[in-house]
This record gives sequence, structure tokens and C-alpha cells, in this order.
Amino acid sequence: MTYLTPSALAADLSVRDLTDPAAGPHAIQLIVDAVLRAATDRSPSVSLLVHCGARIVDVADNYDLLGHSPGAAARDARYTRYVAPGRMLRSQTSALIPGALRTLTAADALIACPGIVYRRDAIDRLHTGTPHQLDLWRVTAADRPPDLIDLVATAVSAALPGTPWRTRPAEHPYTTGGLEIEAWSGEAWVEIGECGVAAAQVLPAGRCGLALGLGLDRLVMLRKGIGDIRLLRSADPRVAGQMTDLTPYRPVPSQPAARRDLSVAMPPGVTAEDLGDRVRDLLGADAHLVEEVAIRSVTAAADLPAASRERLRIRDDEVNVLLRVLLRDPHATLPGDRANELRDRIWAGLSRV
Repeated sequence: MTYLTPSALAADLSVRDLTDPAAGPHAIQLIVDAVLRAATDRSPSVSLLVHCGARIVDVADNYDLLGHSPGAAARDARYTRYVAPGRMLRSQTSALIPGALRTLTAADALIACPGIVYRRDAIDRLHTGTPHQLDLWRVTAADRPPDLIDLVATAVSAALPGTPWRTRPAEHPYTTGGLEIEAWSGEAWVEIGECGVAAAQVLPAGRCGLALGLGLDRLVMLRKGIGDIRLLRSADPRVAGQMTDLTPYRPVPSQPAARRDLSVAMPPGVTAEDLGDRVRDLLGADAHLVEEVAIRSVTAAADLPAASRERLRIRDDEVNVLLRVLLRDPHATLPGDRANELRDRIWAGLSRV
């Protein structure tokens, strides 16, 4: 098992949780408030339990008690930030639900768990390694759970008034009849959450309920018309000043992008998520300058010309991955030599994988 180094853990824990009012106001908090207000207004007799919890959680709470199988791919160290035996940085706010259930006394409750989570994710305008989620579970001692679609409609309508949305079947280990939730961006359907009837093995005996998880970053982006997830954390006063309300975003002049292509020998089966997480680690404080890392093609070693095989020093059990890296400083023009230096750091790091 691979664990985070003390310096890497400290860096992760230093990232601001945008759902936390104590760290300063942010539009994400307004989305959480709107959803909780709408849900409690819809069911005024239901007890609201807001449970934020710690960023470091038990692996059992993050996976085992939510029904993830011992061999689930999500448990792999490529996707999970383990900090010690049996301990990890939470990869989902659902990891807070078992702890909330242990404190639950009300017969009919709405459990809300907002917070930052840590993901091994791709790099593009919709993904980040430190997104924010809101788990909203309706738990009751009644014979049957409330209506799932009614809960989803209440939450989505509060977060995205007037925005078309839809659901599609999806499987989650902690639900039955699982659904994926998508909202219309004006150009495409964007995933904003998942839901389902809470699986019986997840809840205490004599309880049933609903499980709903929402991606808060994307809700803010759709609500305000923001095209790049990095802007939610921008230090540019012209941008940061717009991140404390839910009014439409007024675009700040965009800086030109620098596009660089890399050809790298890598293990077969490499994914965009693997590469995104690796690039973030390689660039550290400069990772915010990467707008996108996209796999353009994957070619088996046997299918390459001899000259290419020699140049890449590729082994027979590797593949040649052609990457396109889009670099952009949100606040200033990125000089060509600086873009080349970032490209070279990425290439050197990935070539050692």
C-alpha cells in the first residue's frame, strides 16, 4: 500500500474547503443553503442534521459501510489518497453518512453532508482533484421511503431554477434503483449528481430512505455560466469578487492558450484520470496552469515503426500515448519558454512511470 507523504498530506489539507463559511464566503455555500432551505420547506416536520465531519476518514466509512466490494477499482491507490492503514482522505461526502447515522436519533431526518473531497481525476474544464459535494439523505422509520424524484426535483430546482434536467439509470453500491442526474448547460447535458433508494445494508435496522449526492462545483458553474472549474478558486480580484453570489458570471478577458503535444511510452490501460492525477503531482503549485490533458491516441509498441520504437525506448509491453496538453494562465499571458518548461516537466515525469 502506498501512503501520502507528510508534505503531500499537508498540501491536500491546506486546500480551502469552499463549503466552509469559516474560510470565507463563496457561491458554493449559497447553493448548499438554497438546497437545504428548499428541502426543509418541502418537509417542515423532518429534522435536519448537518454533519460536516473530518477530511480524513476511516476506509470502512468511505467504502465498506457503503457497500463497495473489497476488489472495487475505486480502492486502488491510483484513485484513493491513503494516509495510514485504514485511513484515507475522503473521496466522497457519502463517507460522512455512516458517522451521521451513528448519531441519528430522530425518526424522520434529512442528513446533509457538504464538503471538499479528494479524487484522482482527469484535467479539463469540468474536473478537478478537489471538488465539493453535498450528500443529502432522507432517512425515516416509516415502512417505505419518500418519493425519490420529488427529492431530486426539489434540490435541483433550488440549485438551478428553470434549468432542464433528467435522470438516467446508474448503479451505485449504496443504492437500489440508482440514477444519474444531468442538467442542460445550453449546449450539452452535464452530470451533476447521483441518487437512489438507500440500500438496506447501509442503514440501521428499521430504517429506510433516499440517497442523493450533488456536485456543487458544477452546480455553481451552471448557475453562473462559468466555463472553467479553475475560476471557482481564482485569486484574480475580477473573478474572485464574482464568486460570492449567484449572479451570472461576467467573463474576464481570456488569456491565450499554449498547446503542446507529447509522445510518451506508458503502461497499457492508462486512463485520463491516471494522467490527470500524475500531472497534478508533477507540477505541484503550477498545476493550475494546466487547462486540459487529453489522450489523442494510444498505439501498441508492436504497431510502431522501428525508428519510433528506438526513439521512445519503448518496451514490448508498453504503449505509445500521444497527449495534448493545453496550458493557460487564467490571469496573464503564458510565455512560450514557460509553456515549454512545463511541457518538459510533464514529459520527464511521465516517461519515468
